[in-house]
Amino acid sequence: MRGTTVLPGHGRNGGPDGKGMPMHRLEVPMPNALPFAIGTFDTIGAMSRATFPHRHTFHEIVHVTGGSGHHVVDLSRFALRPPNLCVLAPGQVHHWDAVTGLEGRVVLFTDEFLLDHPGDQSVLRALGRRPWLELPPQAADPIAHLIDELDAEYRAGAEGFASVLRSLLHILVVRAVRLAAAPAARPRPEPAGIERMYGAGSSRSGLVATDFMTLLGAPDTCPHSVREGARRLGVSVSYLSEAVKEFTGRTPGELIRQARVREAQRLLLRTELSVRQIAERVGVGDPAYFCRFFRRETGTSPGDFRRGGGDIHHDHRLESIARPQSSA
Repeated sequence: MRGTTVLPGHGRNGGPDGKGMPMHRLEVPMPNALPFAIGTFDTIGAMSRATFPHRHTFHEIVHVTGGSGHHVVDLSRFALRPPNLCVLAPGQVHHWDAVTGLEGRVVLFTDEFLLDHPGDQSVLRALGRRPWLELPPQAADPIAHLIDELDAEYRAGAEGFASVLRSLLHILVVRAVRLAAAPAARPRPEPAGIERMYGAGSSRSGLVATDFMTLLGAPDTCPHSVREGARRLGVSVSYLSEAVKEFTGRTPGELIRQARVREAQRLLLRTELSVRQIAERVGVGDPAYFCRFFRRETGTSPGDFRRGGGDIHHDHRLESIARPQSSA
């Protein structure tokens, strides 16, 4: 990927004035940088505690250890009763409301980071439908310890740290699923009223966009074209394009290409399949074209990516969420 870890298009980058939903991106300073970041609300940046409704192009896990007020996610409003854990999927709308003393850490990553556990993509999107968890005493310390380990591993950047981060993140996701299954950890939300600000008519397009992202989450369901995706979802190509663009900031075609690249990277690193076989697996029959396609999307060749073991640039750390850009 070039320029950003995910969804490098401008999207609907409106401002906090109701003239367009802000779309925040996770900036990457160079190709092959790690599509992952962790830090406090201060080190990640002001956008991590934005007080106006906005969407992200990345996954976000928020561990709240202090503060009062409310966190609004989609159409629900949750009271801060630390410790809390919040799991947000790309495209979800959220903001902080009348919050004071906010403390904790934020974990940001993209689908590309889930090479070892691609199934976590759909799990994380399912968690996003019940995003706010109150941590009981028996779960609070283990979750805090996991967050500490993620932070320490990320800061140290020692050899093999990317694999360790992926493993720790997978454990965090699994434990979040277990917590979400416990009714006591899921507080009853209050209505948020966001539909009055941005219109309730967007719900169907949001479902279509979510279903499309679900299709992309597994190699055996990923469509090879926008037309195929629209047919499988029972909508027109134009409707699918509008819905996905609104909720992700990118076109369906771009997301399909991104999903193919993710699967190609996984196969290059985790199998001994030839480049020709991998090209066929991801729906690109011509190996030469596949190599050009892979280089264009990642900045490196399939062979170099495999030989390097998917290693990232040494300057892996990302400092903040990008501010929303003008859609002009």
